[in-house]
Amino acid sequence: MNLNHTKIFHGTLFLFVLLLSACGGGGGSSANGTAHGTNSVAAAIQSSAPLSSCPNGGISVDTGIDTNGNGVLDPSEVTSTQYVCNGASGLNVLVAITTEPSGANCASGGKKVGTGLDTNGNGILDSAEITSTDYICNGANGTNGTNGTNGTNGSNGTNGLNTLIAIVTEPAGANCASGGSKVTSGLDSNANGILDAGEITSTTYVCNGAPGPAGPGVTWVDVTATSVQAASNTGYMADNPSQVTVTLPIAPAVGDIVQVTGIGSGGWKVAQNAGQSIITKDIGGIGAIWTARASAGVWYSVASSADGSKLVALGSQIYTSTDSGLTWTARDSVRSWQSAASSADGTRLVAVVYGGQIYTSTDSGVTWTARDVARNWTWVASSADGTKLVAVEYGGQIYTSTDSGVTWTARDSARNWGRVASSADGTKLVAAVSGGQIYTSIDSGVTWTARDSARLWQSVASSSDGVKLVAVAQAGQIYTSTDSGVTWAARDSARAWQSVASSADGTKLVAAVYGGQLYTSTDSGVTWTARDSARNWYSVASAADGTKLVAVEYGGQIYTSESRTTTGTAGSISGAQYDAIELQYIGSNTFMVLSYAGYLTVQ
Repeated sequence: MNLNHTKIFHGTLFLFVLLLSACGGGGGSSANGTAHGTNSVAAAIQSSAPLSSCPNGGISVDTGIDTNGNGVLDPSEVTSTQYVCNGASGLNVLVAITTEPSGANCASGGKKVGTGLDTNGNGILDSAEITSTDYICNGANGTNGTNGTNGTNGSNGTNGLNTLIAIVTEPAGANCASGGSKVTSGLDSNANGILDAGEITSTTYVCNGAPGPAGPGVTWVDVTATSVQAASNTGYMADNPSQVTVTLPIAPAVGDIVQVTGIGSGGWKVAQNAGQSIITKDIGGIGAIWTARASAGVWYSVASSADGSKLVALGSQIYTSTDSGLTWTARDSVRSWQSAASSADGTRLVAVVYGGQIYTSTDSGVTWTARDVARNWTWVASSADGTKLVAVEYGGQIYTSTDSGVTWTARDSARNWGRVASSADGTKLVAAVSGGQIYTSIDSGVTWTARDSARLWQSVASSSDGVKLVAVAQAGQIYTSTDSGVTWAARDSARAWQSVASSADGTKLVAAVYGGQLYTSTDSGVTWTARDSARNWYSVASAADGTKLVAVEYGGQIYTSESRTTTGTAGSISGAQYDAIELQYIGSNTFMVLSYAGYLTVQ
């Protein structure tokens, strides 16, 4: 408890006024009412007390309510007077004032005033020294003021128009390099709840960020068993003394990765599910694997569309395929078919009969129309669109057509023409004379220039631009040119070369030896690799990219090579210890080799 002590020294008098604020004075208030004023307790201490009350002198203490609120206890406001007398021994008189809570002594609280002599002289009015106690109480709270009147409501505002926002997908392009969202906005002026085109006032684009860097790679699994079913985006370490078979995922998503590395001495084998195959690209080079197709026959010639899916082969009849050689259908009649050529899309075909006519087709070989007259036709070539054709006659002339074979014009002189080839646009031509020279033309066969030396030329082929040429001689070598036939370089060894074909860019070549093997090159004929077995190979053809090849055997079957594994469970790729391969799924049951290490076996 805090005490306010008033110390009175003997023989000395003071005058002071004590004001005490009443707790809760002034009463409550309402929202709009005015509060009453507060009542305050006031006290006035006079310097002397009458001797009748204090024989040794003292002070008088007047108290009351400061009703006029002037902060002074006026005589008319005094309601109580007390005397504080000096003791005979000259002890000091002390006064202690403390707060009195609301209760029995003061209904609204107030002050408790205790007085007495400082008998122990410590300057503090101890509780034992209090000889007189009085209470100065607060007045009661005033009544609440009356509430003010409520304000009037304002008038309603007019209804506003809603703002609408439309968000649609923005494809990759000028506005968003990696795609994103197109955000349009505007007022719904017709209030139909739809942001119409005429209401759009703002258009912004929220674009996707550029693709991030590739992830950290696949999760690797150590395989100690001899077989495992592969999961997408997983690498397998073949870790067994026996070969570990890793079967490709059954239902991969486009872009999924599978990797295999040989750890154990048994190596590994990537097996396929039904319908699956792997594009092998450079594993073992082009033409590493060949598959026998159709039935055995006396095949003379074969031609391919640019994508290698549509093929035409000549035996006793014409045969066509629309599935890269898997199945074949006989066309037209039995004739002495000699040579065939195809447009890039495989719809326009031309075929010649030795001792017969030229025949053309505009429906991929389903129907044929006889053209020109019967001659000893030996070979024919076509432009990419099938409109410009060139055919050669043994012991006769060269003939050209600019209307898909409807009409023909004789060119150059009568020679033992054996083979002919054309650039994609049909302007650059190359023709070989059996036992004579090679001739080239740069004006669609109107004029011709003799090139190189007289040889037993058996076949010629051209790149799509007519710049890179390749020719083979019977019992001679392979010859290549990189200047449209002006100069030639001898390649490989002397063999019984029978036929040669080129990719569109002239880098990938395939050549056939009658009674020998097939040979492929990926450096425009500088080096060659022997393929498949020795057969009586008679004619070869290539797709534009050089990865799909077709060859026919005289007295044997048709063979195809796609630079991919055999389709289905029969196909596989194998590797030894420390060999590795990385495959990616590209859709349509097809995986592609992204990278490999070692010497792999493709089946």
